[in-house]
Amino acid sequence: MRLQRNSLFEYVLNHHGRCWAALIALTLGSSVSVRAEGTPLHLVPMPRVVAGLSTQVLAEGVQITCSTPCNSEDAFAIADLKASLAARGVAVTPDSAVKILVVRYGSSLSQQIYRDSLKQGGTGSDAATGMPEEMKAEGYVMTPDGKGLAITAASAEGIFYALQTLKQLVEAYPGQPPVLHTATIRDWPAMRYRGLDDDLSRGPVTTLEFEKKMIRTLAAYKINLYSPYFEHTAGDVSNPLPGPPGGTITAADAAELVAYAKPYHVTIVPEQEAFGHLHHNLTWEMYQPLAETPHGAVLAPGQAGALALTTQMLTELAAQYPSPFLHIGADETVDLGLGQTKADVDARGLAPAYLDFMQRIVTSLAPLHRKLLFWGDIAQDAPDLLKQLPASFKQNTIAIAWVYSPEPKGYDKFLAPFKAAGFETWVAPSVNNFRKVYPNNNYALANIQEFVRDGQRLGSTGMLNTIWNDDGEGLFNQDWYGILFGAAASWQKGESSISEFQGSYAQVFHNDATGKLNQAQTELMAAHALLKEQAKVGDASNSLFWLDPLSKDGLKIASQIRPYTHDLRLHAEAALTLIAQARAASGTHAMPPTPPANAGYDSVTYGTASSNLAEPDAVDALELGARRIDLIGLNFQLSDEIVQGYQRAYGMQSTTDKKQKAAVGRELSDINGINGRIEDIRDTYSLLRDLYEAAWLRSNRGYALRPALEHYDFTVGVWQARSDRLRSALRQWNDLHTLPSAAEIGLPSAVTSSAK
Repeated sequence: MRLQRNSLFEYVLNHHGRCWAALIALTLGSSVSVRAEGTPLHLVPMPRVVAGLSTQVLAEGVQITCSTPCNSEDAFAIADLKASLAARGVAVTPDSAVKILVVRYGSSLSQQIYRDSLKQGGTGSDAATGMPEEMKAEGYVMTPDGKGLAITAASAEGIFYALQTLKQLVEAYPGQPPVLHTATIRDWPAMRYRGLDDDLSRGPVTTLEFEKKMIRTLAAYKINLYSPYFEHTAGDVSNPLPGPPGGTITAADAAELVAYAKPYHVTIVPEQEAFGHLHHNLTWEMYQPLAETPHGAVLAPGQAGALALTTQMLTELAAQYPSPFLHIGADETVDLGLGQTKADVDARGLAPAYLDFMQRIVTSLAPLHRKLLFWGDIAQDAPDLLKQLPASFKQNTIAIAWVYSPEPKGYDKFLAPFKAAGFETWVAPSVNNFRKVYPNNNYALANIQEFVRDGQRLGSTGMLNTIWNDDGEGLFNQDWYGILFGAAASWQKGESSISEFQGSYAQVFHNDATGKLNQAQTELMAAHALLKEQAKVGDASNSLFWLDPLSKDGLKIASQIRPYTHDLRLHAEAALTLIAQARAASGTHAMPPTPPANAGYDSVTYGTASSNLAEPDAVDALELGARRIDLIGLNFQLSDEIVQGYQRAYGMQSTTDKKQKAAVGRELSDINGINGRIEDIRDTYSLLRDLYEAAWLRSNRGYALRPALEHYDFTVGVWQARSDRLRSALRQWNDLHTLPSAAEIGLPSAVTSSAK
């Protein structure tokens, strides 16, 4: 590859004299090993413009220089970059020939960097006028000059995001010299707000230390908004009854997290449900008069105390989270009109009753001077009433359309009512983790890609990707795949490429040179698709994982899933093999399943193995998902073998043949002896219990863990009780040479046949 002319250096020498020339000479050096790039870049998100790709070996590390003056925000971003490189074994030294120059846009030097980017990466009409306004808020430019990279941006956010991209341009794999990919890059986001809504009310509540790690990670992929979802876990001092001990985010937690997130350019936007989804609050007797239905989940708008409670909760949160937004939820108000408000709803209709209370909420919160986010699922069904709402309501709110599945006909119908009525809109897809053994990324990637695409086309200014822990078993570390694709889709313009993301995820997020973790993810996607599209039993859900194949429901499902258990397990086991291979290639070992005896429930560090794979907790969570999917198939297979084995034993009990009598004992032993089928199921559930507990405690507080573990304990108990009944049957055989019927010991008499 022929190198570019040293245009930046020449420009500085000719136009700004010796001082600037000396600075650039120090910054760009003179002797650098450069080779042409033969493989595609692995970047998440992929920048808008990438041209002139080369690679430089970092044999002597890298030098990073900030032009004078370097303000505190840029200094933080540079320190963050240095820490990241040092953690990957890349030296940051003033003696390196490879230089990174960071310059705030505005000086003649920065303008030349921008103009050089246009020459090297295509020209545009803005060459003479300078950086366009759409780039200035968060955009950045990188220009190589044969010796490193010169970077400029007009804002602290732009500098920070440029350096996050730079982190990904550095590859440092075990056993290979680190390299820096250099290219001309111009980049800025398609959507102003790129966020994540995180359910902290249905089980897991993350620790403060994990939340800090999460903020760092979200920011690294250019997500700039984090919204913790609260029903009863916000630590409301004014309403202390609903908050569970050990399971609330206190005001001190909030203050620390807000301060921590600020230099990472992440805004914390609390969501407090203000209309529906308040069951945990309304079970308390003190709040019963405010409930639409007894111990329900929806406030009764006609009760004066309902508005007072909403105002009080959100006012307290506003004091803790000084963001420009508050999220008031207000979705799925399914009880409305079924209780105290029935007469009003019968007389006027559901939509007027709903929107009237929404207007009262918005008016009551006006003194907070915040823009209010609300879920759009109820209001979207009343397009004519939306148009009639006062201008002040529309100016002070943002409607968030939420849909969590692919829509073959697109998402216009969810956004059009608000757009036509003059609302600002955001879109909310999902990582599709809810009630899943592992997120269904077939749905998640398509949902995110298409919803964000349609939202951009219809003028939505933000995306709020969502995590929901409906059954209390969700593990955040299983959700990164969908979270990062959401980051890519909301930053990139138009339809983000799923295949491009899938080819880069493991290299970028896990520092996996082999790419095998990409393949592992697709194997679990294939397992989900098999269950959904062929077995017709839904996807790999928690309900399927917990289902007893020998129960009434289990026997029905077994006839559908039986033909596919072999292929299901092969997908899961292929994923496990790929994970092991990726670990071996990087010198990483799996983390131990149990913590040390002195580890507290709030610890997120125990069990950490020495790892050259980045995000090892997420790798462990991926492995746990694969193991749980494998057990779904194994459970049904072994249950069939138990039924068939007992059927054979029962059919031979009247024999006088010694060999057949011995065969009865062998059949019973295969079912319930050492290494028997029941023991296999029991022990696998027991192992997964330990792995699950360890995975939970690496990110979450101890609160709400017990119900999840009790489900494992109960299921182990079901199989242990079955073992006891089979042991009793064996004693009867040894004593009387007879066996109880299958029904007497809780087994079906036969396996229902099915054909693939």
